[in-house]
Amino acid sequence: MNFKKPLYFLAALLFIQGASSLKPADSPNIVLIFMDDMGYGDLSCYGASTYRTENIDRMAAEGIRFTNFLSAQAVCSASRAALMTGCYPNRLNIHGAYFPGAGVGLNPDETTIAELLKEKGYATGIFGKWHLGDDKKFLPLQHGFDEYVGIPYSNDMWPIWYDGKRGIGTFKEKWPDLPLVVDNEVSRYLTTLEEQAELTTLYTEKAVSFIKKNSKKPFFLYLPHTMPHVPIAVSDKFKDKSGEGLYADLMLEIDWSVGEIMKTLKEQGIDENTMIIFTSDNGPWINYGNHAGSTGGLREGKGVSYEGGHRVPGIVRWKGKVPAGVVCNQLTSTIDLLPTIASICGTSLPKNKIDGVSLMPILNGDMTAKPREFFAYYYRRNNLEAVRKDQWKLVLPHTGRTYKGFLPGNDGFPGPNTEQHEEPMALYDLRRDPGEEYDVQRLYPEVVKELEAYAETIREELGDEITNREGSGRRPIGRI
Repeated sequence: MNFKKPLYFLAALLFIQGASSLKPADSPNIVLIFMDDMGYGDLSCYGASTYRTENIDRMAAEGIRFTNFLSAQAVCSASRAALMTGCYPNRLNIHGAYFPGAGVGLNPDETTIAELLKEKGYATGIFGKWHLGDDKKFLPLQHGFDEYVGIPYSNDMWPIWYDGKRGIGTFKEKWPDLPLVVDNEVSRYLTTLEEQAELTTLYTEKAVSFIKKNSKKPFFLYLPHTMPHVPIAVSDKFKDKSGEGLYADLMLEIDWSVGEIMKTLKEQGIDENTMIIFTSDNGPWINYGNHAGSTGGLREGKGVSYEGGHRVPGIVRWKGKVPAGVVCNQLTSTIDLLPTIASICGTSLPKNKIDGVSLMPILNGDMTAKPREFFAYYYRRNNLEAVRKDQWKLVLPHTGRTYKGFLPGNDGFPGPNTEQHEEPMALYDLRRDPGEEYDVQRLYPEVVKELEAYAETIREELGDEITNREGSGRRPIGRI
């Protein structure tokens, strides 16, 4: 009796079923919620202990919670460019955080998630902070979005700080009041902190309206919240609600926003045809003390290539498709979201080379899969400051920011830090030492050698100003 044919048929059938488990009959909706400066330890499902983010916790319980999910760079504009394009930002010649009137932005030749999905007939909307160029040439409608309501850069890039007090740093006095943009035009200017306090509600209401309007066709909703970037502010309905201070109040309001999105999806009958992704652009700006988030014990914070600057919450929920209540400890990044979404929605990848990899094996339930082997930590204009494989992280010699040894500020004003701290080469085993305190390079010379070889490979491709490499794979930034 020939068993080969039926066994082959059964294997093929199982393969087809597995491959189609994330392919519903209709194109799935994508909701991407992106926080600003939210720390790894800011959610109760990631260890926050003085308040509960119940809706986000439920989202994690109904999906996959990632514990080694990295932003592509530990600063605003760079991390957002990476999210939208699936590329390391320095491949696009994007770095730092763009100030008003910078005259540069995301090159229109780059392909965003919105553009990929728009080609498939998706409605596309963004409600929140853009920060990839404030000239009309670079605004979201020129990058694949149908609708936009939000601010074009960070909410601290305005002249007034708190209660009429000027901000710390003379650059605060150069800029106009904060513009609220609708599609391609400034609708009005935000002149007080009280007006900023309504942004979380405004974005949420716009997002809910967008879902309802497009519930009968596929849509991509990008919700990049302004908060909890300083200056932080909450609406009256959440002021003093936590009993734990303004930052905790803000976490409750953000959690409410996520709950409103989830509730609307269910009411519209599209909950099971919608994948929701929740993450952050980088770690917390920890020298702001009680107005900053928590790294959850990780080293350093925003603007630093240690884990506190890069490792962020990462949650994916898609009821009935993505396994529920699962924790993934594999190395993953925001640059992996574009190719993952492309796989799920059946779009082609951008014509330009990207750096992200599809996380489909993980979303299909294989928590042992390792779609990403290496990660490169860049900062400043184009400095390669560290590289990683699995739990091994090699910090390369560089000069950078540190918050260690400095007392943080309070109530909206920052404490000091230095940008000129010398960091020596060190190897960390993040499996045993997530705080990056114990250099073990002498114990594992073969690991150092492998990571140094990868660093050389990535320098050839993306460059490295520390070692005077330009990089053969970099593309031009957008200019006016």
